[in-house]
Amino acid sequence: MFKLNPQLYEKIKHFAKFPQTGVSLRQMVMFGQKPSPATFFKASQFLHEELPIRLAHRVKELDELPRSLGDMPSIIKVKNWYAQSFQELIELPPPEITSELKASFRDAAKNSQSLPQSSPNLAIPQSKPTGKYYPTIGHRYYNNFENIKCTPPILSYTDSFVKAIENIKRRHDPVVTTMAQGIMEYKQHRKTSMIDADVQQFLDRFYMSRIGIRMLIGQHSALYRGPFMRNYVGVICTRTNIKDIAQDAIANARFICEDHYGLFRAPEVKMFCPGDIEFMYVPSHLNHMVFELLKNSLRAVVERFGPDYEDEYPPIKLVIAHGKEDITIKISDEGGGLPRSGIPVVWTYMYTTAQAQELEPEFNKSEFKAPMAGFGYGLPISRLYARYFGGDLKLISMEGYGTDAYLHLNRLSNSDEPLIM
Repeated sequence: MFKLNPQLYEKIKHFAKFPQTGVSLRQMVMFGQKPSPATFFKASQFLHEELPIRLAHRVKELDELPRSLGDMPSIIKVKNWYAQSFQELIELPPPEITSELKASFRDAAKNSQSLPQSSPNLAIPQSKPTGKYYPTIGHRYYNNFENIKCTPPILSYTDSFVKAIENIKRRHDPVVTTMAQGIMEYKQHRKTSMIDADVQQFLDRFYMSRIGIRMLIGQHSALYRGPFMRNYVGVICTRTNIKDIAQDAIANARFICEDHYGLFRAPEVKMFCPGDIEFMYVPSHLNHMVFELLKNSLRAVVERFGPDYEDEYPPIKLVIAHGKEDITIKISDEGGGLPRSGIPVVWTYMYTTAQAQELEPEFNKSEFKAPMAGFGYGLPISRLYARYFGGDLKLISMEGYGTDAYLHLNRLSNSDEPLIM
């Protein structure tokens, strides 16, 4: 079993001094459906520099947690996974590049199209300048090198790098559930049912970073291996049809509800959408968020009125609106709502109004999806997915009546990644 040693930790602390570099959704699609080997090589070089920095930030933060939390077995396991992935990347040998090829890359970069400028991520509080230097991406991530022929060492390096990051992605598949287990261990150790604000903020930073790392790895792997589908650039769909995504999420959420409560028919979900709205997004992220919100609304309605009332459940309303900047999805239910004092609590990890569920020891899913409810991760993780691309998720509740969830999505797709140090 891998263990973090002092020599490796010194390297990690060194890398954690460097700032992370964000990439917007619009910048990720500049590669086109299938980039040239030279273009892809340049992106691999960028990720080979960037991913160890991001991993180092997380290892250092995990190592500096209060001892009552950082000493939990599951937290230590996650820290060792990140340290092992860091070590594998920094030990992956760089390719041998001839001086002539280096000159070709430099000349081509001068004429290559620059990346579009990112805009501030509105989901993150804008801090004042600290005086630190944060480099722009420039030509580090994207270059259109269509006419440069790659040598066998470069092609071999690219293939080795993709295999390495795919292995890292597989290793980190159970991170969310393992961290959840660590929080459960912490709560049992402290003999408390809630986590404090500092732990909550740490988990927000940690999971947001995880979304970014997996997004970069998943996009890079998909650009290299395919499948190359129409309107897709890696895992990003340039014409994501929000109505189709919502219909799929509705069908899945109602099926889960019927199975969980033994219903013949779950509450109806009425969708109001002005035509086919298409925009650039990651369909799997959008499906996950809408699915989680619908599950909450379905559960609230069923548990308020009871399973014997299924012919008369009030419908859940899903309304989609679009403007120049945002697309907004509102999901309204009549499930009884929440008191105002309870709204902040629903964003707390491991908090749930449903009966708590046990984590299966061998649960190894890449994304955290509870069968119906009971883990307390659906809302906070969904809000992070929304904020990652400049959107947000908010709740407004009427105690005694129901709840409205507002999912805001950035239509412009050019906001910075939320890189929280």
